[in-house]
Amino acid sequence: MTLMFPDNSKTIDAMDDKLLTIIDASGMLFRKYGIRSISMDDISRELGMSKKTLYQYVDNKPDLIEKLLRRQVECSNACVVDSAGSMNAIDILLHVSVKISEEIREMNPVIAFDLEKYYPALYRAFVQAKRDHVYLKIKENLEQGVMEGIYRDDLNADLVAKLYVQKLIDVHDPEFLSSVDFSQEKVFQVMFDNHIRGIANADGLAYYEKKKSEMGL
Repeated sequence: MTLMFPDNSKTIDAMDDKLLTIIDASGMLFRKYGIRSISMDDISRELGMSKKTLYQYVDNKPDLIEKLLRRQVECSNACVVDSAGSMNAIDILLHVSVKISEEIREMNPVIAFDLEKYYPALYRAFVQAKRDHVYLKIKENLEQGVMEGIYRDDLNADLVAKLYVQKLIDVHDPEFLSSVDFSQEKVFQVMFDNHIRGIANADGLAYYEKKKSEMGL
């Protein structure tokens, strides 16, 4: 997947260990307090690092945010790759759903608001990158599940993947969430459960129920 971030951005593997430490510490502060309220001074204090040293790794706050968003997208990619191998299509979806639920629990809703309002270009690039990634992986998962004989063989993978992406966008839409009396995590879990029940055949549903019971879901 090609991200629509600046071309000079490095991938996770190419990043310096110190830069990764800066990104992780910044992400922790942003999740706790929001993006707008955290300054580069706050980040340098949290790291016990001078601002002069900090600016050897990032140009400014927008550059830091761009690197953090890039890492988040690439970590999402790695999560799906790591879950492959001996897992079938339903195993992979369950593995990823647990990761997403964990992310939702840790997420400060102010982050999305701050990004969209104060860093709109980065926000649009991030959202588009996530959409592209989710669409591709869900489409691949649908094709895998059909081949494994656990998904319905009459599925339109392209359409179902696009519908899944739209539903995932709704799950992260503050306006939509404010209209329901459930947590964001609960909304995602119901959406995910409905997705699998809509694509799995009888064998797939039996396997899904078995795995849910084993995982305590």
